[in-house]
Amino acid sequence: MAVRTVHTCSDCGVLSCRSRNEEKYPAFCLTKNVDEELLSEVVSIYKEDEELGRIARTSACIEGEFYGKLTRVEETIEFIKRMGYKKVGIASCVGLMKETGIFTKILRQNKIKYYTVGCKIGAVDKTEIGVPNEKKLNGGCGHESMCNPIMQAKALAAENTDFNIVIGLCVGHDTLFLKHSEAPTTVMIVKDRVLAHNPAAALYTADGMYSRFKK
Repeated sequence: MAVRTVHTCSDCGVLSCRSRNEEKYPAFCLTKNVDEELLSEVVSIYKEDEELGRIARTSACIEGEFYGKLTRVEETIEFIKRMGYKKVGIASCVGLMKETGIFTKILRQNKIKYYTVGCKIGAVDKTEIGVPNEKKLNGGCGHESMCNPIMQAKALAAENTDFNIVIGLCVGHDTLFLKHSEAPTTVMIVKDRVLAHNPAAALYTADGMYSRFKK
């Protein structure tokens, strides 16, 4: 049985929604076919929810003022200051603690309080949650601590952080942290050991070195 193709935003070569150029919307455009009642409901959230509205407006203003001018680190510092966050939580991979240390120095220079929790907090062996010994990085040769993103989220909540930052958590572990974080969260670094933590490089070279993605 043939699989029905459903076109979405990634199939669009026009992206006229950026300036609301309705004449150029493709037939499948999600904006053209949007649920107007739902859209109105969502827009009202930005207008009526104080915290979410401030996040949306602050993000938009930083984008408008500094697009292509500030690095992700600088944008994050600017966002923290404008939002008036008092204590920043950092959920870091222990393998990127050097990078985290550099970032915390920048926070200190900007007089921003922070609290860092590494992913191995609790030092629980991977076998305790059902990971077979042979699937450990050490091949089962003794204790190997599991990544514990839920505990990271709980620890930061206990510290009453009002904004959290993810640095280098693995795919899936970041999912668990984001699901359990009580504070608004952004991602500073995504882990990609092969590409020096720049996963977009695989997409830029998809027609060459990483053409295996097409198989």
